[in-house]
Amino acid sequence: MTLPAPPARPAARAGVVVITRNRRDRLLHTLDRLTALPEQPPVTVVDNASTDHTAHAVRTHHPAVTLLTPGRNLGAAGRNLGAAALDTPYIAFCDDDSWWEAGALTHATRLFDTHPRLALIAAAAHVGPPGHLSRPDPLNHILATSPLGHAPDLPGPSVLGFLACAAVVRRDAFLAAGGFHPLLHFGGEETLLALDLAAAGWGLAHCPQVIARHDPDPGPRTGRTARLLRNELLTAWMRRPLPHALARTWALARACPADPAARTALTATVARLPAALARRRPLPPAVEHSLTTLENPPPAPPPRPTTRPGPHERTAPRENTP
Repeated sequence: MTLPAPPARPAARAGVVVITRNRRDRLLHTLDRLTALPEQPPVTVVDNASTDHTAHAVRTHHPAVTLLTPGRNLGAAGRNLGAAALDTPYIAFCDDDSWWEAGALTHATRLFDTHPRLALIAAAAHVGPPGHLSRPDPLNHILATSPLGHAPDLPGPSVLGFLACAAVVRRDAFLAAGGFHPLLHFGGEETLLALDLAAAGWGLAHCPQVIARHDPDPGPRTGRTARLLRNELLTAWMRRPLPHALARTWALARACPADPAARTALTATVARLPAALARRRPLPPAVEHSLTTLENPPPAPPPRPTTRPGPHERTAPRENTP
């Protein structure tokens, strides 16, 4: 008697894109964890022109992983290449030092399926090496307490920021928005994508039930401060009102005499400014208002007294003023 074959595992609806450059050993450990996930997601690696034989190592140790080798360093835009290569409706991003908790992609899929306006999940990031007690990334608290509130058609607080290696996106919305902008390369590239998704009417939400793990390299990140300053200013020129962009430029220029990173950032911004202006598309008023709210959050209400003041604690009457 022939036994019936076991039911086939349903195809994963969330794929994973990993970008990497010259961190072969860390990447291989990350792929070990991703390929062991119970969801068995398809994984695509985009190798940003590594020179440490990363591509050979991936083909040897993880032949089931799709490997893309564009032949040059695309920066954050390498994620766009990976997303386009996958055919799953949802895409989870990783760096070569981050991975997803078991069950996180299943939960993300359920949230996308039940919230059709949701384009991006800003997951909770837990920091620490595998096998050790992790700690919450400080960004988690910032996202959870977003002053933008909780829209009724989204599964968590509305946000306009996220950590790329702890984000899951709706593939069609991500690609339609242009993905991560190649002009920014690396460093704070998330903001522009968040603004473009919101401008297109999509929702972005922090969902702490979806958990990513991050074990960042403890080594120095040379030039990162300058790149962050540059990309903040380029984003202002591409999407913010002109008075805001001018004010941010003047602030960076004033910092230049005492700050080498500011000088590097301003020089790099000037070189890229014609390309940024050619792509200038001011935000809709509602999105600009939300961004202004994040930059200037309303003051917190005063704490409520826990006990009634006694007779000796009563405040003195105020004097009349003319």
